[in-house]
Amino acid sequence: MQQELLHIIAGLQTQKIVGKANQVITKLSFDSRQAQETTLFFAVKGTQVDGHAYIPQVLAAGCTAIVCEELPAVCAEPNCFIQVENVSLFMAEVAARFYQHPSKELKLVAVTGTNGKTTVATLLFKLFRLFNYHVGLLSTVQNQIDEEVIPATHTTPDVITLNALLRQMVDSGCTYCFMEASSHAIHQHRISGLHFAGLGFTNISHDHLDYHQTFDAYIKAKKMLFDGVNSDAFALTNKDDKNGMVMLQNTRATKYTYGLKQMADFKAKIMESDFNGMLLQLDGEEAWFRLVGNFNAYNLLLVYGIAYLLGEEKTAIIQNLSKLGSVKGRFDALRSTNGIVGIVDYAHTPDALENVLKTINEVRSGNQQLITVVGCGGNRDKAKRPIMAATACELSTKVILTSDNPRNENPEDILNEMQAGVPALHFKKTLRISDRREAIKTAVSIANTGDIILVAGKGHENYQEINGVKHPFDDSAELVEFFKLFQAN
Repeated sequence: MQQELLHIIAGLQTQKIVGKANQVITKLSFDSRQAQETTLFFAVKGTQVDGHAYIPQVLAAGCTAIVCEELPAVCAEPNCFIQVENVSLFMAEVAARFYQHPSKELKLVAVTGTNGKTTVATLLFKLFRLFNYHVGLLSTVQNQIDEEVIPATHTTPDVITLNALLRQMVDSGCTYCFMEASSHAIHQHRISGLHFAGLGFTNISHDHLDYHQTFDAYIKAKKMLFDGVNSDAFALTNKDDKNGMVMLQNTRATKYTYGLKQMADFKAKIMESDFNGMLLQLDGEEAWFRLVGNFNAYNLLLVYGIAYLLGEEKTAIIQNLSKLGSVKGRFDALRSTNGIVGIVDYAHTPDALENVLKTINEVRSGNQQLITVVGCGGNRDKAKRPIMAATACELSTKVILTSDNPRNENPEDILNEMQAGVPALHFKKTLRISDRREAIKTAVSIANTGDIILVAGKGHENYQEINGVKHPFDDSAELVEFFKLFQAN
């Protein structure tokens, strides 16, 4: 892809343009290591690194076009410096224009909220594939164009990668794309400049306060998505969530609601439930779905509502949706030959953990133990650590506190902060094993026939990050290995 710099920035708000602007651009980048000749480099001020510090490096690499908020002391030709008020926002506008506004050439639907984004986006992708559409997916687990899988590194890609992927989807014939929109991505303008056909809101609870600082700021970040959408879109929100209607307050989109409890445009009711799925009355029709739990009833209802608002027929949606299983790492149920049930779930917030544990407790019988293995990630929101431990203890028979992804923190420090939330009456049923593999092994060793083991926090992840290094690690694989080991013995 090749365009004139003057054409790329024509009509966009700039403060000053210094130097030679009539040059050819073939690439956009905010990574100084990727900048070279014919690259337009964006000096982004990030939370950890300021891109302005790398301007000399990109100039030395042959890059001659730079967008910045602060001009260097010397701005000699043939270089061109474009000074703007906000580099991140300007980059979003340029990326959409450079890739010829791909979001306008398909129906792009974004799902946001604390929990459920991956499940909803993935189920929508699978559902519309069953409808024989060409479909794109942008999710935490993976990005996908029909059956082509593209590894994902973030819940929502950076704005340049995002537009490039959308262009690739359009060129591949996609008519729909379903994506997760994280609060970080919304706040950092990673989705600015995109045209949305619709938005869905799952729920909001305690998470990412290491980044947003306050819960109010976290809510406002989510709400920015709804505030910025055009009037030709729809916005579907969870009416049962206490902040669900907040999302619709200033939106120009057509407003819709869904819920299990309150009167809403789309309604559902759980009729029966076990570890194999649930009988759900969805918009007046009953069907058996292969997902489990109250939280998944909300997810299914949101998927149904979005599909209906996109023009699909009610009965066809329900029939096809009932064929779909759970998303990897989201309430994945595994069974040993001697009758132990293992459940792997991505639950890494207090609310998500509580939902999963309550779902298990609704299904399990009184003589089945519930053994929970749970940790908290390093270099993330510390306030949720004692809450997570307290929640696990309150709703489990036994709890093993362990490492998640400690990243650059000392695992023992994380466990100390978790253990501080354990009430004295639960001390006896709580173990502390920092090695996650040993923790899972111990859970299997103490489980009896019929017991349930929940391994929470990492879900689909196939690694454990320790001191900046990602080591191969898969909770499901570990469970299966120890099921076989203890069955053999």
